[in-house]
Amino acid sequence: MMSVIKSRCPVPPEQLPINQYEDMRDSWFYSWGGRSFGGYLKPVVMLWVISWIISGPIVAASFKPGRYPLPFVLLASAGALTMPMLALAQLYVGWLHVGQRLQQDAVPYEESGWYDGQVWQKPEDVLNRDRLIMDYQVKPILQKVRNTLGALLGLGVGLVTVWQFL
Repeated sequence: MMSVIKSRCPVPPEQLPINQYEDMRDSWFYSWGGRSFGGYLKPVVMLWVISWIISGPIVAASFKPGRYPLPFVLLASAGALTMPMLALAQLYVGWLHVGQRLQQDAVPYEESGWYDGQVWQKPEDVLNRDRLIMDYQVKPILQKVRNTLGALLGLGVGLVTVWQFL
């Protein structure tokens, strides 16, 4: 069936939504979203720990760890959330883009450059396949990343709020 689709599809292979989805699914960074919960959280936690290398010294300039240990830990922890949140935002935007292309009934593409844009109307079978991939593969990833971003944002606000009431 795929060879039939390729023969009637004028879209360059790298611009086909299904190929973009497969590239993201197999990539090092974007594959995080499709992992099991533990495999998904591991890089997020590692980014948070690595972010301490940056946020720790910055916060230590204002709150000496030996003299103000609780404000130091609270604010450095909140600051260290920046890098994981940026990575998750990029993960979300990338999956959202591919998901939107999968859901569209027409695929805009360029044959050789920005000046010759065309639109290919997806046949019914391709549209159904792409929408199933969106519903059962991409949407759960988007939901997981959205929930994680919300949790990290809430954690950051909570840490700063606790610091305000010290």
